[in-house]
Amino acid sequence: MSKYFAEFVGTFVLVFGGCGAAVLAGGKIGFLGVSFAFGLSLLAMAYTIGPVSGCHINPAVTLGLFITKKMDRRNLFGYWAAQILGAVVASAILLVIARGGPNGYDPAASGFAANGFGAHSPGSYGILAAAVTEIVLTFFLVITVLGSTDIKAPVGFAGLPIGLVLVLIHLVGIPVTNTSVNPARSIGPALFVGGWALEQLWLFIVAPLAGAALAAGVYSALKTPLLAAGDAERALPSQQAEREKIKAASN
Repeated sequence: MSKYFAEFVGTFVLVFGGCGAAVLAGGKIGFLGVSFAFGLSLLAMAYTIGPVSGCHINPAVTLGLFITKKMDRRNLFGYWAAQILGAVVASAILLVIARGGPNGYDPAASGFAANGFGAHSPGSYGILAAAVTEIVLTFFLVITVLGSTDIKAPVGFAGLPIGLVLVLIHLVGIPVTNTSVNPARSIGPALFVGGWALEQLWLFIVAPLAGAALAAGVYSALKTPLLAAGDAERALPSQQAEREKIKAASN
């Protein structure tokens, strides 16, 4: 149960921190600031709840880890439920805060950091561009998670590349779709925007999951040569043993 609660908390922080930056301060900090808000939220949670649940806080990441047999099947749907609930609760609280401003706040009119394409894309990008963007950027995220958390990867550093790649992902994706790469992050705001956000929500569930499956397939194909790279890039035997113990305990 602690794993699910950790995923709820972690996803709450990610959505509240990232979407909160966009909704409450986006006009002042811009795309760059919002990108770092998402990346820093994930980085912080990687070291906070990582030892408890692995810090997936994203159904696409959970799927990628499941496909590569890095998590038990019995936890899959529990993780997804906890992540979606965390995103919804974070969005609800964020909306309460946004509505407390001097001019109030209408999520349907303002967008509430929801993901969209066409007329609802920040740069008016169409559905094909949005789908390709979400698949490719989710691929970036999931393959980074898979590689940096592999048993032969250096222990203790996974949060850094994962947090930084999320910054990169948002710098590329915000103009196109407002950046999802995370079905839970998309579901939370869309429920409160309603209308167009719910109509377009399917893309921000399907495309990230497809990107995760692609990353899992590519990583599995690259795993042997990738992990045979120079000794300086490998974990020490003692670190591998430590990661084995962590993996066994998590299962």
